Amino acid sequence: MTRILTHRDLISLLDPDACVETLRDGFTRSDATAVPGQRIRTDLPFPGTATALIPGLLPGIDAYTVKVNAKFPGARPALRGVICLHSGQDGELLALLDSATITAWRTGLAAALGTHVLATADPGRETVLGVIGAGAQAELTVLGLGRLRRVDGLVAYDLDPARAASFAARHGGHSVGSAAEVAARADIVLLATWSRAPLLRLADTRPGQHLTSLGVDEPGKRELAADVLEAALLAVDDRPLAAAMGVLASAGLPPEAAHATLGEILRGEHPGRTDPGRRTVYAPVGLPWQDLALAWLAYREAERRGLGTEVDFLGPPPGRGLPPSG
Repeated sequence: MTRILTHRDLISLLDPDACVETLRDGFTRSDATAVPGQRIRTDLPFPGTATALIPGLLPGIDAYTVKVNAKFPGARPALRGVICLHSGQDGELLALLDSATITAWRTGLAAALGTHVLATADPGRETVLGVIGAGAQAELTVLGLGRLRRVDGLVAYDLDPARAASFAARHGGHSVGSAAEVAARADIVLLATWSRAPLLRLADTRPGQHLTSLGVDEPGKRELAADVLEAALLAVDDRPLAAAMGVLASAGLPPEAAHATLGEILRGEHPGRTDPGRRTVYAPVGLPWQDLALAWLAYREAERRGLGTEVDFLGPPPGRGLPPSG
């Protein structure tokens, strides 16, 4: 039997704190996976792209995921798709999960973790969070970051002023009129957009500031200018992917331009931020194992609570349920 988990099911199953800890554990263990994950994307003869992430694997989980997404910037939601959770023993399709929900949660909460690890922590100073791109991923990042550290204020900007104002109001902040104004007011800046031109340059930022760039997950997308990346301590989630289609590719930088991965920092293999006056940047692409981490968490909880809809794609065993011959 296959369990179908919709957006509504997943919202009732996923707990932000449990998800953050699952992702933290995944970052520390994912490099031990024998089979590297792949991101495959193609342009379409429509106003969007198709993306597949395979296989989602983590040591200790006897299952894997295959994710297929349609990404249409003009749609709401802009990302639609499905995550297939398969048994590692025999390939049984254990669950079909709404991809938009899992992707927003794993991307936003992993970004919150990376932001928390790299951003300066000064208990005696108020911290203002700036958001550029007031969508679902930013929503989850703000939620996750608030679980990890104190955030005292928020400013938001979006191409849609009403959307920015609504986002800011939900989080007790206010909206502003440009990306540069967000950077001028915030200590931590989150960018989660579809931009194909830099939104911030080095002159827009200041020493000690942290920036997390979530939008650069496909060739051609850019949020930060190359001079920001070159001046900062730059961390990514995966160097080869960042150089193939992520922030390094967008700036024409080689894999070694990334000083660390988040996994290396969490495992203590890189010290992360050591100078409170240095800029830091976290720029993930998004990895297949992250889909598995949250899909497995949701599936196990759904099994325990009996949530979702069970279907039998295989039908009756061979020889049963067939019309009589003759």
